[in-house]
Amino acid sequence: MIIIAILIGCIVGAIIGINAPIIPYTYSTFLAIAVVAALDSVFGGITSVLKKNFDLTIFISGFFCNSILSIALTYLGQKLNLDIYLAALVVFVGRMFTNLTIIRRHYIEKWMTKKQENVENVQE
Repeated sequence: MIIIAILIGCIVGAIIGINAPIIPYTYSTFLAIAVVAALDSVFGGITSVLKKNFDLTIFISGFFCNSILSIALTYLGQKLNLDIYLAALVVFVGRMFTNLTIIRRHYIEKWMTKKQENVENVQE
């Protein structure tokens, strides 16, 4: 179910991206930080699916709240002439790497277990 939603989202995003106008430079920072916040939520969702504690309400609220907060920080930083968005960027990217590590370890352990079972079956 989740994989189908991800695939549909990717297809819709690609179609919109092809047909959408080019984003002006003044908004590129807002879009970049929103995309990073959204990717952080997606990696967190994948991690929670692997841990078997996924909650769609938490995922959707986190997806939009993280994106809106990161855009608000970027806007505030531009008004104060500070690069506040860098703080959000560091946090989101750090969490993305942490979640990616959890995902990677899960699949490596799954692969190693399957490999070990195949070796034991061959030896019998």
